[in-house]
Amino acid sequence: MSQSRILTLLLWLAFPALTSGQTLKLFDGKTLAGWEGDTRHTWRIEDGAIVGGSLDKTVPRNEFLCTLKSYGDFELKVKFKLLGDRKSVNAGIQFRTRRIPKHHEVSGYQADIGQHYWGALYDESRRNRVLAAPDKKLLEKIVKHGQWNDYVIRAEGPRIRLSLNGTLTVDFTEKDAKIERTGIIGLQMHGGAKAKVYYKDITIEVLK
Repeated sequence: MSQSRILTLLLWLAFPALTSGQTLKLFDGKTLAGWEGDTRHTWRIEDGAIVGGSLDKTVPRNEFLCTLKSYGDFELKVKFKLLGDRKSVNAGIQFRTRRIPKHHEVSGYQADIGQHYWGALYDESRRNRVLAAPDKKLLEKIVKHGQWNDYVIRAEGPRIRLSLNGTLTVDFTEKDAKIERTGIIGLQMHGGAKAKVYYKDITIEVLK
């Protein structure tokens, strides 16, 4: 076994098993223990936050920093900040997702961020479309451009609810029984623009 794989295994073991009703920090504010992704070119830690992208050069492609563990029914809380031209920058939080083998992309649900997708539920690399989205007038009232925002993602069985800055933006029930209800959590930096995204205070509570 390579040294890198041994290190990844040790980091994975550093996070205790999460039982129902327990809240756990997925990011310790100092290291990327429990996560994997392109930490050479895309992802790093700045000022106690996970940061991806750049305002100096165009992000070449979508990149995802993902948890080593999978989760099913849960409530996930994340603070995030997106910088760059509002018309082109985009990011998101993946959940009930899986890595696509030998590819930089992932497949699964995404709580979208940026452009006109704020607060929307997108199906990344699977159905490739918005599954549910809030009214644009609502977004004008709740989105904090260039500042810290709060996402709460609650997944219970087929029901998914997204709340942005304390306001419910999506209440969606999955009708396709074949869609997976477990998977990894992923932080996205969308390609195609000069953009920088910050994520911090990432916690998860497993639901009964």
